[in-house]
Amino acid sequence: MKLSEILRFLALSGVIVTVVACSSSSPDITDPPQKQAAAILNQGGVYKVGNPYKILGRWYYPKEDYNYKEEGTASWYGPDFHAKRTANGEKYDMNALTAAHRTLPLPSIVRVTNLENGRSLVVRVNDRGPYARNRIIDVSKKVAQLLGFLEQGTAKVRVEVLEKESKNLKAALTGSPVYEDVVAAPVAKIEAERMAPLEGAAVAASYDKLSPDYDYEPSDNSDAPVLNQDAVVGEGGFFVQAGAFTDVDAAESLKNRLSSFGPTAVSVAKVNERVFYRVRVGPYSGQNQAVDMLSRIRDFGIQTAHIVEN
Repeated sequence: MKLSEILRFLALSGVIVTVVACSSSSPDITDPPQKQAAAILNQGGVYKVGNPYKILGRWYYPKEDYNYKEEGTASWYGPDFHAKRTANGEKYDMNALTAAHRTLPLPSIVRVTNLENGRSLVVRVNDRGPYARNRIIDVSKKVAQLLGFLEQGTAKVRVEVLEKESKNLKAALTGSPVYEDVVAAPVAKIEAERMAPLEGAAVAASYDKLSPDYDYEPSDNSDAPVLNQDAVVGEGGFFVQAGAFTDVDAAESLKNRLSSFGPTAVSVAKVNERVFYRVRVGPYSGQNQAVDMLSRIRDFGIQTAHIVEN
């Protein structure tokens, strides 16, 4: 019997398994698909499409649709469902980057863009819903906060499936070979020309395939040009890297938003013939200083910021 089947049997039997509950952790959207799959299975989650079902007199037909793209109204759900089981067996975490959808496979990876302010976020769909007022997606409390509609409750959004990431997560969950070597799903991306002024911890920073587990450093960056001389990025020490972009305008935009945190600069690095523009805050002579700054920047909304040593 598989672990997921054992956990489901115990849950239905009313047995509380403290050891399992304590050892499981919420899957992180920035993790590689294999690591996400392990966390999902550890919680009792599975990959499923599901049969047609009827809610409030309307039929819904779940299916794999990797071309799915739709615009409509998004809402969010939180405390009333926190720690309860999602439709695919995971534990709902209102502080994770997840969502509910009526027909997409569970889980799927989608990009949700708030069309009212341009913010965009990649999330994992692991639940069913919503069913009220023709809303197309129900996101977690954390997603609503980062997308900037927590207080108003709803927003006009675009939802689109990320085919590669969705297929890889399915493969990892079902024991099939992963199709491509994807380090992590992009956490968030905001088109620079559509950026509206953002404030406080609700900021969702702009990323392009950014992952703290992926090394964007070139093997030899001695001649990598520095785009901004206001901060010295060539010195030794520790830096907080907030982003790595293929779009220089997006990098400069993030640099400007982080300038109040201290010396911030954009530098160029080449990796596998691709040019990345790195946004870094620092340098700091001690690692403790860098850790303090990392905490501040993550509180600002850039969860994938990480420390690098020059």
